Amino acid sequence: MSDERQRRSWLASANGHADFPLQNLPLGIFSHDDGRKRGGVAIGERILDLQGALQAGVFQGLARQAAEAASTDCLNDYFALGSTARQALRAALLALLDVSSQQREALEPLLLRSDECQMHLPARVGDYTDFYVGIHHAHNVGKLFRPDQPLLANYKYLPIAYHGRASTLCVSGTPVHRPQGQIRPDPSQPPTLAPSQRLDFELEAGIWIGPGNAQGQSIGIAAAPAHIAGFCLLNDWSARDIQAWEYQPLGPFLSKSFATSLSPWVVSPEALAPFRCAQPTRPAGDPQPLPYLFDSADQQNGALDIELQVLLLTERMRSAGQPPQSLAVSNTLFMYWSAAQMVAHHSVNGCKLQPGDLFGTGTLSGPQPGQYGSLLEITGGGRQPLVLDNGEQRSFLECGDEVILRARCRAEGQVSIGFGECRGRVLD
Repeated sequence: MSDERQRRSWLASANGHADFPLQNLPLGIFSHDDGRKRGGVAIGERILDLQGALQAGVFQGLARQAAEAASTDCLNDYFALGSTARQALRAALLALLDVSSQQREALEPLLLRSDECQMHLPARVGDYTDFYVGIHHAHNVGKLFRPDQPLLANYKYLPIAYHGRASTLCVSGTPVHRPQGQIRPDPSQPPTLAPSQRLDFELEAGIWIGPGNAQGQSIGIAAAPAHIAGFCLLNDWSARDIQAWEYQPLGPFLSKSFATSLSPWVVSPEALAPFRCAQPTRPAGDPQPLPYLFDSADQQNGALDIELQVLLLTERMRSAGQPPQSLAVSNTLFMYWSAAQMVAHHSVNGCKLQPGDLFGTGTLSGPQPGQYGSLLEITGGGRQPLVLDNGEQRSFLECGDEVILRARCRAEGQVSIGFGECRGRVLD
């Protein structure tokens, strides 16, 4: 790991890059002038075209097999190969893009300007599951509706989740249309069909599934990390007024299924390894996880220290040339359950996971103001509007508002890496 920390690239824009230095090397799907989707690697301000690199003959052995799988119009086959192939490709890329590489002349023409490329969803998602592992969000929201019992009895025994809608997952930059559905603002009156007036964002991380399991066979928690292909940012847009009327007894439906935004780059477990740490100590009196959810290695090294940020750019800010305003800074350390625990629980009943499946963590808020990952929390359910620096007020999102998610990993002695952005602008 010390060698990797010291490495620099012959591509100048990679050295010191806020998101994509040599130590990151996330994969994604892009298109350039011809509109053809294919796999690429983010490095500095450029994207390395994997199809071009394959044609140049710079990969060998298992790294070539992985590059071939990652060079197509989706990463599903690459995810299916698992960690050994992924690590082989990463090692090859580190060597090829290192300042000492002998392949600079062959690779330089294959580095396309990222601002001239269009990004696409990284994979074909068969199933999308949204968890609820942000305990402070669960407590904050529960307190709004159940002051005496914010968390339900099952919360600390199992990772709660619901099945989302894969067909409306969209890549960063895709506009989000305000949904309509049944709302009931006056409990004494029947519901009406209307556009949502309480549109919200949710600050989440996404988890991409790699190799799956056979139906009827569960994934043990010790093996669960091998089934995780990477991570991204995720905004699970929420229509709070539609949700309030529809969610009992089966949970969210139309209030969530209209759009979920994803950042386009898949950050690998290997790039995140320097930022792993022990799971936060549970409060005294909390139950011990059941055996299928408990693994000593996961407890000691299963959490990730990723700083998460949500920003808002309104139409007035945009017109005035003002930058977006930060609304909250949170962290993945506020997850009550780890990614491995989510995989183990999801499959314990024999549910079949497949390469390219996607998990959302649920909103990751902190315990303090300034760490809340939704407007529902920031505004106390809309009762205390947020006053922005330019004087505008927001209880919930308005037409033209653009929500921007960012993430950063920092640790002493390590090269900082990021996730890029997850953006979505509200259209009525």
